Amino acid sequence: MPRPLRLPRPDGTLALYIASTSPALPAAAGPLRSRIAYAAVHVVADPLADVNPTLDCAVDWESTLAFRRHVYGLGLAVAEAMDTAQRGMGMSWEATKELIGRSLADARTISGARIGCGVGTDQLVPSPRVTLEHVEAAYEEQVEWVERHGGQVILMASRALAACAKGPEDYLRVYGRILRHVAQPVIIHWLGDMFDPALEGYWGSPSLDVAMEVLLAVVHEHAAKLDGVKLSLLDQKREIAMRRQFPPGVHMYSGDDFDYPTTIRGDEHGYSDALLGIFDAIAPAASYALSRLAAGDEAGFHDVLGPTVPLSRHIFRAPTRFYKTGIVFMAWLNGHQDHFTMVGGQESTRSTLHLAELFRLADKAGLLSNPELATRRMKTLLATRGIEP
Repeated sequence: MPRPLRLPRPDGTLALYIASTSPALPAAAGPLRSRIAYAAVHVVADPLADVNPTLDCAVDWESTLAFRRHVYGLGLAVAEAMDTAQRGMGMSWEATKELIGRSLADARTISGARIGCGVGTDQLVPSPRVTLEHVEAAYEEQVEWVERHGGQVILMASRALAACAKGPEDYLRVYGRILRHVAQPVIIHWLGDMFDPALEGYWGSPSLDVAMEVLLAVVHEHAAKLDGVKLSLLDQKREIAMRRQFPPGVHMYSGDDFDYPTTIRGDEHGYSDALLGIFDAIAPAASYALSRLAAGDEAGFHDVLGPTVPLSRHIFRAPTRFYKTGIVFMAWLNGHQDHFTMVGGQESTRSTLHLAELFRLADKAGLLSNPELATRRMKTLLATRGIEP
């Protein structure tokens, strides 16, 4: 039985809290095949590496790969080297190359493992000297690396392209060039500026309506080279409106970490598959809920997944780009890693109050797999931040 701990509240006081001891979710009851479901996964830092954490990148490769095996074991696919893995926020392109190579090699040893890998232009530093030709070459270098190692490409948004593009025609040019040369269908990722302010005005316009039309033009022209689109705008209505305009065979992968049960469940016109950062933190619940949906048990799907939404909205609250801290914190609470250290020193980007509320919401959603361990670790964190048990 977990012992009480004192958690801070918004009014500055401390309140006793005892984590629930409710039983863990059962294993997925059947296949998940009614939906494609990727978890965008985090990396585990090496806390003992002698590096400057704000300048250098040191990864605990065994723990990082072990977490991916945990995700595969739940019947979910892995979206590797995405923003959840701190691309552009601690992970360098050199470290990412090794991550992709190791993950793809490990996936080949696991029956049924499905993995896609993020491709961007983060070897470039945006500057007035960076041109569209540089952006194309950077994308092509990363595509070649993923394809050489046998992976599917997830075509991420480019800070360098956002900085040098003059309008929609430049996006059409760059994406058209890359898509014409990929070896197999890719997923395009539209990441909104709430996740990365450097992507403001992506697709050549500050208007999301105009931007959506530009992306739709890419989708329709290159449908044969597309598996789908991942939309990360936290805008349910726009996601639904856009997926209804896709040509047959192109999937919408929901990136809506605020309303994913609704977008995944769908309506009479269709549904979204999933490629979500929150699925890293709630993988057992996502797995079981999707198995219920595949079995036709929509009530069971919502009963399991619905309680996770308040936690997800909290983890992804503004500034949304710091959501990775909550994802890694959940992995630490649940014993998937032995420390709460992140590459880039990103463990410092959320307040003690934020993490305390995350603990409460995870407990209410039944997502603390070992409440006693989670409570001990929460107490350790609080003690390091001046709150004694």
